[in-house]
Amino acid sequence: MQREEMADLTAFLVVAEERSFTKAAAKLGMTQSALSQLMRRLEKRLGLRLLTRTTRSVAPTEVGERLLQTLAPALANLDASLAALSELRDKPAGTIRITSVEHAAKTIIWPALKKLLPDYPDINVEISLDYGLVDIVAERYDAGVRLGEQVAQDMIAVRIAPDVPMAVVGTPAYLAKHSAPAVPQDLMQHRCINLRVPTSGGLTTWGFEKDGRKLKVRTAGPLVFNTLDLILEAAADGFGLAYLPMDQVQVYLDGGLLTRVLGDWRTELSGYHLYYPSRRQPTAAFALLVDALRYRV
Repeated sequence: MQREEMADLTAFLVVAEERSFTKAAAKLGMTQSALSQLMRRLEKRLGLRLLTRTTRSVAPTEVGERLLQTLAPALANLDASLAALSELRDKPAGTIRITSVEHAAKTIIWPALKKLLPDYPDINVEISLDYGLVDIVAERYDAGVRLGEQVAQDMIAVRIAPDVPMAVVGTPAYLAKHSAPAVPQDLMQHRCINLRVPTSGGLTTWGFEKDGRKLKVRTAGPLVFNTLDLILEAAADGFGLAYLPMDQVQVYLDGGLLTRVLGDWRTELSGYHLYYPSRRQPTAAFALLVDALRYRV
């Protein structure tokens, strides 16, 4: 590929992502007229219309969107390879972007970063909290952290935590008004506080196991959140039962603010894994982070 073609494709990527010639031109450090000329040259060379232009906005055509989906990860891989080369020096450096659920970020990632980063001041880390299953390649993340069962098979997955014990909890006052559930199916008669998963738009199921029998219960109730912190707060305020990580509720159980129910059922989620594309070229900084997070029995 000639240098001119690479420049045109890079410019197209910025325009398609910014949806604005003004913003793209500023980002690329060129005039809008020069950028428009580049786009016309690219479209003429390909014989295809890549962008739909109006007086107020610009957006990829169907063909342009297909090119964008192919081009973005390819250039991201190139950026990663160049970053790896630039890090062949005394200290690892660069920015690492991670998408994670909040519980893993609080209990695993941040404790590891607190120990790692003081020794490597040139490493920057950006963590984005999201319970949805993010396409880390399309969204340009270096890695994601999710439960093991949620990681796609084509990813490299590194376990960073043991299985996550869960607990169904409610306040003593709530349980005084409502009979405590004897079996997981009884939860369908209770006011339960739920977590919504953005990707599917649905609510998480509550999993249980006993004597080799596994159950998943879909609960309902007056409150739905996309953060565990608010679910815990609502449960502690007596609005219903919640299904939460044991380490998050233990202090409330010890203090008598919450009571655990269905304790004779095993409630565990598969442990958290760090995952990233198999074709990713790990930088020195990324390799350090993986090693710092790796779960060791």
